[in-house]
Amino acid sequence: MHDLVLALAGVHAASPHQIRHLLLEDIDVGNRRLLIGTVERHLDGYTMRALDAWLRHRRERWPYAMNRHLLISNYTARTSGPISSYTLTHLFGPPLPAVDRVRRDRQLEEALSHGPDPLHLAIMFGISGTTAAFYADSARQLLEQATTPPS
Repeated sequence: MHDLVLALAGVHAASPHQIRHLLLEDIDVGNRRLLIGTVERHLDGYTMRALDAWLRHRRERWPYAMNRHLLISNYTARTSGPISSYTLTHLFGPPLPAVDRVRRDRQLEEALSHGPDPLHLAIMFGISGTTAAFYADSARQLLEQATTPPS
């Protein structure tokens, strides 16, 4: 589960809420597509490997689970609900960055590597214009700092 959550947050910038509520039908392995919220994403190699490992583990650990959520636990395997926010928040333990921080870092990295374009960020991650503008502005400031010679 660790690798898959890291891929969803770090590669696809999925929020903890989106990760908890992903359903099995949101994944189209044959076409290498993943639906996060309203945004359809391409499944890269890292995410595919993590997804494959998790689905194998899930099938072996809970072969009769009827829960449609992608991520399940010992408790939710017997229910129809998502894993708890506590489970997701404490998945990596206290010394490591929270899932939401990994997601925010991914959005900023996208703005830094592809230019501070709020429209690109909004379309890429399905975030609001205000949030996209925030990341674009932050990236613009960091890029300006990097190109300004020290005085």
